[in-house]
Amino acid sequence: MSQPEGFITQSQEQKVCKLNRSIYGSKQASRSWNIRFDTAIKSYGFDQNVDEPCVYKKINKGKVAFLVLYVDDILLIGNDAGYLTDVKAWLAAQFQMKDLGEAQYVLGIQIIRDRKNKTLALSQATYIDKLLVRYSMQNSKKGLLPFRHGVHLSKEQSPKTPQEVEDMRRIPYASAVGSLMYAMLCTRPDICYAVGIVSRYQSNPGLDHWTTVKIILKYLRRTRDYMLVYGAKDLILTGYTDSDFQTDKDSRKSTSGSVFTLNEGAVVWRSIKQGCIADSTMEAEYVAACEAAKEAVWLRKFLHDLEVVPNMNLPITLYCDNSGAVANSKEPRSHKRGKHIERKYHLIREIVQRGDVIVTKIASEHNIADPFTKILTAKVFEGHLESLGLRDMYIR
Repeated sequence: MSQPEGFITQSQEQKVCKLNRSIYGSKQASRSWNIRFDTAIKSYGFDQNVDEPCVYKKINKGKVAFLVLYVDDILLIGNDAGYLTDVKAWLAAQFQMKDLGEAQYVLGIQIIRDRKNKTLALSQATYIDKLLVRYSMQNSKKGLLPFRHGVHLSKEQSPKTPQEVEDMRRIPYASAVGSLMYAMLCTRPDICYAVGIVSRYQSNPGLDHWTTVKIILKYLRRTRDYMLVYGAKDLILTGYTDSDFQTDKDSRKSTSGSVFTLNEGAVVWRSIKQGCIADSTMEAEYVAACEAAKEAVWLRKFLHDLEVVPNMNLPITLYCDNSGAVANSKEPRSHKRGKHIERKYHLIREIVQRGDVIVTKIASEHNIADPFTKILTAKVFEGHLESLGLRDMYIR
């Protein structure tokens, strides 16, 4: 590394220091720390989850402790307070650490436990407040929806003159989209589709694109108190998949949407432009279903290893509202409209055949993946949000 300021050897200013061990700030520091922690925690009897390496588990005579690691932040979960106390005592003996008590905030996400109603909720109201102030939207009008009906963004709305390009450089477009994306990934599936659309234009955004970003911020101002709520009913993992058809004006590609729910709340969601141009609605839905099925395989393995969700040895139900896509996912079908489909998307058939997933037809109005592929009316949109587990924390 470079010689530290104030300790530079005279006449040897061009030389560098050789590190005998990793130090904070070096490129390999985070990896070295992770190896150190992994070795130590495994020596204490914790097992690392194969499908999510930041999750560890230890079981001893019916007592269970889960450890979730994010760089050097640790979240402990278990079914016995005394057992968790023992784990914390061991960690304190191994590392310099600070016990913050019962988790209330993790990475800017507020954890709200209602023991009376047996619910757990996740909120980012404080983060959203900071977001609105950062982009001077704290006093803006409150938006009804995260995306405006009739708006179709494209590269045609990008700057075309040097002056327009210069004007857009003063606007923190990429920063705002990144900030919105963090909220979307953590607790706000309701803005997933809108954020996915505006993120396509980060390299050369125009004023119309920026206006749409501000629409999302106005919507968040109205819904800052929305939180993801998980109930106390049976632990059942269910998936939903959907797709629009060739709505991207620049590429004519479709948008895939999917969401998985557990305990009445969304746990994984996605809205993404497809990698190919679908020739029919069936093909678009089939491609979306394949991507959702792959996510279901990972979820099934991850939850099976946690051993807290029952029946993970059974297939996960994946709902799709296109009959053709459902039929094609179950068995090969020869049809002139589908014989050109890329082979990699036929992976869904193998996933279905080995019993990881069951693809089932659902009526479009009941498909809660709909908000991840299109803008809906306010009434329909709010109905789907309730099914996703999004609630206003001040409305009981």
